[in-house]
Formats: sequence, structure tokens, C-alpha cells
Amino acid sequence: MECWNCKTWPAGGKVTREKMKRIHKCSRHASRAGMYSAVILIFLFLSWLPALCQDTTIKVLVRPTLDSLIAKEDTDGDKKITIDDPHVPDTDRGNKRFWIDALDGNRYEVAETYYLANLLEDLKLAEDEGKDTISLSTSEIFEPPVERIAESIKNLYWAGLTRRIDESGLERIFKDEKTHTVDGYNYVYVPHDDSMAYHYFSGIAERRPDFKMKVVKLPEKITPKYVESLNDRAGILSLKLIKEPDGRIEGAPFVVPGGRFNEMYGWDSYFITLGLLQDGKIDLAKSMVDNFVYEIDNYGKILNANRTYYLTRSQPPFFTEMALSVYKYLPKNAETKAWLKQVLEAAIKQYDDYWMGPEHLTKTGLSRYYDDGIGPPPEVEPGRYDDLYAQYAKKYNTDPKKFEDEYISGKLKVPGLNKFFTGDRSMRESGHDASYRLQYDCAELVTVDLNSLLYKEERNIADIISDEFGVEVKLDDGTVERSSTWIDRAKMRKKLMTKYMWNENAGMFFDYDFTKGKQTGYVSATTFYPLWAGLATKKQADELVKNALPLLEMPGGIVGSTEKSRGPITADHAQTQWDYPFGWAPHQMLVWAGLKNYGHGKIARDLAYRWLYTITINAYNYNGTIAEKYDMVSRSSQVFAEYGNVGTKFSFITTQGFGWTNASYVVGLTFLTKKLIVDLDQLIPPGWVFGD
Repeated sequence: MECWNCKTWPAGGKVTREKMKRIHKCSRHASRAGMYSAVILIFLFLSWLPALCQDTTIKVLVRPTLDSLIAKEDTDGDKKITIDDPHVPDTDRGNKRFWIDALDGNRYEVAETYYLANLLEDLKLAEDEGKDTISLSTSEIFEPPVERIAESIKNLYWAGLTRRIDESGLERIFKDEKTHTVDGYNYVYVPHDDSMAYHYFSGIAERRPDFKMKVVKLPEKITPKYVESLNDRAGILSLKLIKEPDGRIEGAPFVVPGGRFNEMYGWDSYFITLGLLQDGKIDLAKSMVDNFVYEIDNYGKILNANRTYYLTRSQPPFFTEMALSVYKYLPKNAETKAWLKQVLEAAIKQYDDYWMGPEHLTKTGLSRYYDDGIGPPPEVEPGRYDDLYAQYAKKYNTDPKKFEDEYISGKLKVPGLNKFFTGDRSMRESGHDASYRLQYDCAELVTVDLNSLLYKEERNIADIISDEFGVEVKLDDGTVERSSTWIDRAKMRKKLMTKYMWNENAGMFFDYDFTKGKQTGYVSATTFYPLWAGLATKKQADELVKNALPLLEMPGGIVGSTEKSRGPITADHAQTQWDYPFGWAPHQMLVWAGLKNYGHGKIARDLAYRWLYTITINAYNYNGTIAEKYDMVSRSSQVFAEYGNVGTKFSFITTQGFGWTNASYVVGLTFLTKKLIVDLDQLIPPGWVFGD
């Protein structure tokens, strides 16, 4: 066989399989065969590249195509295309194959649930934008799931979750079912000393009679009794207002947890901020910190959320960590340093007056969650306490509804029920509502999570002072704060947590009941918080990995508690959403960061993959669904414990996802290698990836 290398390459000659074979057969040129093969392969690749990169685009009519798609593939009528849409026997409905009639006269096929859902989403977005036609491209309809989810979060979901407390925002807020009042008015409450807010909202009330709005100035001192008096006229609390140079006033924007929320939540906002920063939305992240400074300055603390019935409680304190995360992205100049000092003053105020105040500080020297509000929390779903009222009504030999009415009105004095509601409200301050870890005795516990967070606050305050202001800083009220003081506080908290919460035999941290003088022994994901805060020793961290991780790691990630700690589910022991088998984004993110802090980065990476796979496979199968929680055992979003599962209920397209789950996705991707991201895009289950 003649060596083709010995001939002159003819102009315009084509590379064929026969020519490539001759290169390898020639002994004279065998040493150069590998090089020539590589050159030819590169040549072939470059010649094919335009075809490989070509993005086919077709134009279609929006409404007819959307109607046809829904009629054919949404066979269960839930206005989504999911794996649960059954195939209708003896028809082609629900067979997961759809032909598009394009305006070019050709027909184009889209098959499989995920791609059909992508088509549905794009058509619905076009309809919502008022378009009659849309250009559909292969790169969009057949976009890999990881890219589509990440891009949707960045370019669609954050905007869908952004709110403001101003005239534009009130229109949406007043449509919220949570604004229902006894007299039918919509109430806006403003701090006692914020005259600009009072005049601004009063002007809106006069100008917009359609809002049916009343503006109330809060008293200088807000008491639990006053907050209780607002239950029938509950309303939204104002946040920071910004006066623009042209005189316009706008509310500082913030991101809410999910679609049914229109208020800014406490600990959700920290995790949401991490997602915003990852997606480059620095100004929005900073605005959320600004709103929290406003809350501390005017309401005395970061609120559970900015509604009147939350005035008596906060949520887990991530404030300084949130602010420092934002500060890293800001230019370092006099303006941002002044901003950081404002944050510092607010953080110290909240720490001193609230978390270390007489109702939260216990005899152990550690702090507890505590809500001094009166009676049942108004925000819970109707009927939540019916069984409880029925039990007490039986003791009082009366009708349950009559008992409930007389108790809430204050006619009946029931100390046992008062204690229950104090504990129940305090559990809600923890953010873990509900969990059997805290269900009955939260006000009697100093918890691992809260005190880990306060340790981190102390360390962060110390670092802000030393790194930005020297060894000490003079606050606006003349107080001098020293970095060494806060370091000493952190050291003392670490010592007390080790004394009361560390269990040497179990190799875990447990909450401590200071009324009984013993640890609870409840195994929860919060046992890992000391790793995130950096207060655990290396030995303790290794013990947690050895002892706690095998109990809490599930196919989908970290579960809220063990099944054993939760106990069996019965008619009298209902499923709670923060316990086994459910997992939540904040626990995942804190555990990843904590493990990485102590040299267990590979475990953190593997856990991140499990969680992201859970989100991705559910979005793939359920029309882009991103939920607030997942079943960690079955890796399913189709769970409806307690309040259901926010993020799973929508029509045609989700434009919001769920706040901290969105954040966990974009942050979680930073823990993965490029290969793992490819595996995730291909929906390779963790068992195949990690061999378990």
C-alpha cells in the first residue's frame, strides 16, 4: 500500500478513512503517524465545528402552540408537565412526544418530560410578555439541566422574589391573604421615630383610596400586650426608605423566601445573600443588610419577619457574617468603612440588648431562644392547635371552640397552656418550626445552634474592630469597644459550650436543658454548627465526622434529625418538617462550610453533590420545581409535611424557586469539580459517582 505521506497533498483533497489508514501502515513514516493523526483529527474537528455549534432556531405562534402542548401533555390538569402526567390509553396524549408546527411550514419534535417542560416554560414566558410569536432554539429547549437551573436562578428567580416596602410594593402586599383584618383595612405600621416613613405612607393612604390603607405609628416602647392587641389588625412593618436626588422615595429592596411571602425573613436572608453574591447581585445583597440595620435601630432586633405579630421575636443571628460576606465584595474606601461601622454598632446593640438580655441569657451563661409574646402565634395555619384545645376543653368540661375563645380573650387563665405557647413561640424564633428537638421545651434549652452563632458573632465583631479600626473603636454614643473584650467573650462561650453541650462518649454536641441539668441527646444536623462557627477543636470535628455523619447522611444529603430521635409517627406524634426524613438548604450549606473548615473538603464536596443531585432530578422531573425542603431518603420534592412544600405549587412555570434553596444550588456548584458538574448534568446518581 503506497504511503500517502510520500505524495503531495492535493489542493482541496479530502481526508478519508483510507488515507488515514495509509498513514499508520507506512513504516517509513510510522514515527510521525501519531503527530499526523492528531493534526488530521484537529482538522476534522475544526471542519465540523460550525455544524456542531449551530443553534437551530424556529419561529412559532405562542398561544396555539401552548394550548396544544397543554392539551396533549398535561394529562393530570395541574398546569405543569411532569413525570406524574399519565399516558392516556389508546391515545397519544401523555406519551411525552410533541410536534411543533413552525411558521416555516416544517414540524419539529420535542420528546421527554424535561424538554417538554422547557418548551412549556418558554412559551408561557412569551405569553406573559404579550408576544404572539416566539423564536425557539435548540440551545434553550435542550439546555442541560444544571445550566438551565443556574441561569434561571440568576436571571429569573431572584427578580421574582424581590420586594420593596413602598407604594409599588404595597399593591402586591395588600393582595396577600396574611393582610386580612377584622375591619377590612390594610395596615402599615411605622417606627415611632421614623417621621419620613410616617409621612410617606400617610400620603399614599390619602392618594390611593383603592388601597383601603391605614398607617399607624408604633409606640416608643413596644410591649407583648401591645403586640397582642394588634392581632385583629395585623399589618406590614416598614423597612428602610431611600430618598432619591429627584425627591422620589423608594423602599430598599430585599428578597423573600418564596412566592407566598411578601416580608423579609431573618435567617433566610443570610443564605439568600450568599446566593446573590455568587450571582453578582452585590447591590441587592447590601440592601438586605441595610434593611436589617433599620430593623435593629427601630425594632430593637432583626425580626422573624417584618409583620406586627413578629415584633416579639427574632430568628437565628447571622447578621455579622451576612454583612462581612457583602463587605468582601465592596470597594474599600471611607464610604464602605463607614457602612461597616454602622453595621458594627447595630450588631453590638442587638447582641447586648436582645441575645444577652435578661430573657435570653440563662444561668448557664449561655443564651436561649425566647419569645415573650402572648397566646398562640397568629401566623400559624387554622386548626393547628385544635387537638390541644380539645384536650384542655375536656379538663374544663366545655366545648373546644368555647374554650379556645375564652382562653384567647383572657377570660380563662390556663398556666399550662401559657407555658406551651411560650415554648412554641420560642421554637419559632429558632427557625426550626417544627421539630421535636424543640417542640415542647425550647424555652428551657440552651441550644447548640444559637450559641454557635453567637460565638461567631463575637469573633466577627472582634475581627471587624481589629481589622478595620485597630484594637478599639469609639461608637457614636461614646462607648469604646475593644477587640480583646469580644475575643474573651468568645473564649468563655466556647468553654461553656464544651462544658454543657459536648458529649465525650457520643462524640457530638447536644442541646442542654438548664432546668433539668442534662443534655437532651437529640441527634440533629445542628450538632455540626460548631464546625461552621469554628469553635470546635480538631478532635471534636473528627469525632463529629466519625459519629454524627453516619447517622445524618442520607442519599439526598444531610437530614434534619435521626429517625430514632424524632420517634415513630402516630396519630398523636405527627410528622414535623425539620426532622427525619427531611432536609433543608441551610443545614446543607452550614455543614459543607463547617467540614471544609476542618480539612474535610472531600466529604463536603460529596454531600454537596448529593444535595444538588436531589434538586436537579426534581427540577428535571417536575417542570423546574425548586422546593423549600426535600425528603432526604427518597430524594423527592413531593412532600407535604405541616405547611406543605413551598415552591412546588405553581402554574406552567416557576419564576421564583425558593430563596435559600436557590442559594444552595449556586453556592453548592462551587464545591464541585468540573467532572462532578458534568456528572450532575448527566443526572448520574450519587451511588454511581461515589460507589455506594
